Amino acid sequence: MDMQWTQIRVTGAVGDLETISAVMSMVNNSLMIEDYSDVTTDGMYGALLDDSLLNADRTKGAVSVFIPETQSVAEGKAFIEGQLRASGIPYTIETVGCREEDWAESWKKYYHPVKIGRIVIVPAWEDYTPAAGEIPVTMDPGMAFGTGTHETTRLVISMLETYLKPGDRMLDVGCGSGILSICASKLGASYCAAYDLDPTAVRVARENIEASGAENIVCGTSDLLRDVDKSGGRFNVIAANLVADIILRMAPDVGDYLTDDGVLIASGIICPRRAEVEEALAKEGFEVFDAKVENDWCALAVRKKK
Repeated sequence: MDMQWTQIRVTGAVGDLETISAVMSMVNNSLMIEDYSDVTTDGMYGALLDDSLLNADRTKGAVSVFIPETQSVAEGKAFIEGQLRASGIPYTIETVGCREEDWAESWKKYYHPVKIGRIVIVPAWEDYTPAAGEIPVTMDPGMAFGTGTHETTRLVISMLETYLKPGDRMLDVGCGSGILSICASKLGASYCAAYDLDPTAVRVARENIEASGAENIVCGTSDLLRDVDKSGGRFNVIAANLVADIILRMAPDVGDYLTDDGVLIASGIICPRRAEVEEALAKEGFEVFDAKVENDWCALAVRKKK
């Protein structure tokens, strides 16, 4: 049977296409970019150009990503919208290929338990009996990002298992489905705070948190760190599974929320931009002491310089 694909198409200003492409490549690398800013009637082929190209708005462009039926279109769409809002980029978004009620459900038959170290991410609609030592985390991502299948999520969970200590306070910036804060709670965090700019993600995260039985996680709406409540103290671990541009935007403020010996786990960074992110963090007084890479995605473990 032929694979079915759904197209997510984002339109924005030509100057924002690079950032839009970076965000959408985190969902899937099968991108199509429409940029007519350089179209001209000059040259031998100018007269052959279609009127639709010649009359196109040269200030606008579009990026499309194509999602196979084995992936959640809802998750991808929610992630894209959340990251673009956090970046402050004006955009319009549309889906092409099948009805929303179809793409919102069809991918679930391909979503099975995902093992990451001791953590096992289990779809809410599947029965799973954990083996000795395994920590099951039941998730229904709904219309939010965070199934545990994406490389960047797996990298953060792996680092949480390494660096989060029992009793730590943990902050999840851009929480999506709430998967990272739930994992942190299961790994022994005493308190977790999960924030997202998207109210839909916050709703989904709260539902997953309640279903998990975790009573030490609070969840709210915030534009990155702007509305994070740190009245109970700074955080020992901050997880930010975002994209490079948004981590760069957040970098100047992180130090005010991280304990002196705390760890920032920054993920969602494509490898070609790793050096740029490391340089920006260094300027803010941080040093990278560990990094994990999977399929051209990079996660950094960062601490304040001594």
